[in-house]
Amino acid sequence: MKFPNIFRSSKKWLSATPKRSLDSAYRAALKIKAIEDDHFKGEKVTTGAMDYSQSVLSVFRADVNNYLQTIKIRLTEFNASRALLIFSDTGANLSQTEIVDDNEEEYNQGRSIIEKLNFIEDVVSRYKNEFSPKNRALVTAITPKSSPKNNRNKYLRDQNISILEDSNFDKDELPRNKNEQDPNLETISDKTAVLPRSFLRTIDRIRQEIDPQSENTEEQVLKKFRRSRNKTAVSIRFLLILIIIPLLAHQLSKTFIVSPFVQSYFENHQDILFINKDLEEEAFIEFHRYEEKLEFKSLIGLSPSLNQEEKEHKLHDKAEEIAEKYRYQGVNAIGNVFADVFSLAAFAGVIFFCKREISIIKSFLDEIIYGLSDSAKAFLIILLTDMFVGYHSPHGWEIILEGISRHLGLPENRDFNFLFIATFPVILDTVLKYWIFRYLNRISPSSVATYKNMNE
Repeated sequence: MKFPNIFRSSKKWLSATPKRSLDSAYRAALKIKAIEDDHFKGEKVTTGAMDYSQSVLSVFRADVNNYLQTIKIRLTEFNASRALLIFSDTGANLSQTEIVDDNEEEYNQGRSIIEKLNFIEDVVSRYKNEFSPKNRALVTAITPKSSPKNNRNKYLRDQNISILEDSNFDKDELPRNKNEQDPNLETISDKTAVLPRSFLRTIDRIRQEIDPQSENTEEQVLKKFRRSRNKTAVSIRFLLILIIIPLLAHQLSKTFIVSPFVQSYFENHQDILFINKDLEEEAFIEFHRYEEKLEFKSLIGLSPSLNQEEKEHKLHDKAEEIAEKYRYQGVNAIGNVFADVFSLAAFAGVIFFCKREISIIKSFLDEIIYGLSDSAKAFLIILLTDMFVGYHSPHGWEIILEGISRHLGLPENRDFNFLFIATFPVILDTVLKYWIFRYLNRISPSSVATYKNMNE
């Protein structure tokens, strides 16, 4: 075949591309409409529309999503081909209907194209709440049938149909209320299968790569990468929010709300020095050690001998210093109690108003944890178990409980500490073993085997 023939064939194929793409999108919209009319009484394909089981609804939804994806691709091709024809001297089938001419047949053809676009928009608009506004198809309204004949050609020429201007129109990117959890956001720990998931994912990846009809493999890879990148950004940002907002609420409430009131109360009640007996015992021990230190230095000649009046003066100053110190500790402890309430309220508010982010971060953490190697998983399990439920863990729990008691200004209760250490680590160990048996053993049996070998 000579080059001029090839060039003419290419021009002919390019001029027919807009009509071919539009017809393909129109057929996909007709199929969606047929599913709605035949199985859902003309209503949108959604959960609760009919008394179908979840598996049947998932089949219908998968078909509708595939047709919507076809509409998206074909309309994108439609717009791209029409844009190319603007710079070409080839008259497209669609462009021929947009010339300024008073031909009734050409106007009717143009009107049928607009009607097809309008029909596609009517079908897609049923699912507009399931797609973000920036990704919805934007189709201009059809010309009223009562339009004057002398305005027909002007309308066809000026009509600017903008469809799928954002190529990221994706059925997986569903906007939801920030309080609503994504039902399609499946994590690794949510579902287990008979075969290992990595094996199934490998088979599916090979199938997509060798499938000659898989036109969207590269596009799907890019979309998957964008979703993974967005998930990582959202997860890191939300983790920072979970840490920063409670800390800010604690510090601000303690500094500007709680501490001034508590300090004013202690100044009006000078007789209150210690808020619990432990602080009182610590103060007395510190005072007696200071008195003994003064006597010891006088006896060995490290300091000049003090008469009774000088000694009492030094002891009085030290007593004032100790009283002020432990009064401040009491104010700080009481302030911590109320500030912790504000901090917990802020944390609960973030959790309540960010349920969508919670599901995203759960998926993100699952991918990180279950994406580790078997030896890394076993190492982390052994490290955490030995730290919190192992042989040496009681000493760590004693330090934690003592720190909490001091933070809240509570007297240390050794009976409670021993009871807590005797029960809580046991509960943690039981929950961990159940998780290993129930989930990890199904998702990653090799990790469990590695854990057992390393733990022996």
